[in-house]
Amino acid sequence: MPSFDVVSEIDMQEVRNAVDQAARELSTRFDFKGTDSTIELTGQQIEMHTASTDRLNALRQLLEEKLVKRKVSLKSLDYGKVIDASGSTVRQTVTLNAGISSEKAKAVNKAIKDLGLKGISSQTQGDQVRVTGKKRDDLQAVIAGLKEVDLDIPLQFINFRD
Repeated sequence: MPSFDVVSEIDMQEVRNAVDQAARELSTRFDFKGTDSTIELTGQQIEMHTASTDRLNALRQLLEEKLVKRKVSLKSLDYGKVIDASGSTVRQTVTLNAGISSEKAKAVNKAIKDLGLKGISSQTQGDQVRVTGKKRDDLQAVIAGLKEVDLDIPLQFINFRD
């Protein structure tokens, strides 16, 4: 019986490269001179630290540009609150969301059911959703349908088996 898995993954190497590029550009840009701005990746979080909220917004835009160029979905970013730090500076933590949470898995299952295709079943397996069906064409219709639905997480489709 044909099947495939729906997952939400992040290529951490690409994220690391994007953060490194942003840090390099940060050190050479004129509008960041003398602001002691930093950006660094620690585990599943990106720490941004700069002089003002305006500079923080510019730093966020710089990071997003680098991530988009490296084909990392911005849906996987979760911005924390802007925190006032010492010396009249501000900082913000960006959390990288990988995997499908149980609430999002329910939303994916509901979206598949709402497509109304016969012979299609889906079940949650950890942080992924397995979709099975009788016909390959129905599974391809499910993929097309899930691409159109906005679930606020990036979805990838892997392990397509006949």
